[in-house]
Amino acid sequence: MYYVPDGTRICGFYECRKCSNRFLDLRTAAKIVCPYCGEEPDMEIGPDDAAAEPAEDAYLLKIIEGDDVAKYDALLSLAVTGGNYEWI
Repeated sequence: MYYVPDGTRICGFYECRKCSNRFLDLRTAAKIVCPYCGEEPDMEIGPDDAAAEPAEDAYLLKIIEGDDVAKYDALLSLAVTGGNYEWI
């Protein structure tokens, strides 16, 4: 599968409010950091600099369970692969 590993039985269906990307994730928290537009922590901050708080812009739309995980993954992956059905 594209977003989650094969055999996944439960995952979260998220939409980012910042970049409008929809994706699946193994986590099922109400909000998470978007893997596409979320900021990576800056490891080169000095002692006087404050560490930036990661913005949790991706909100849980639905918890997907069972066989629906593979269906959602396939449908979301079609948008990324440009409609190439050969890999399904």
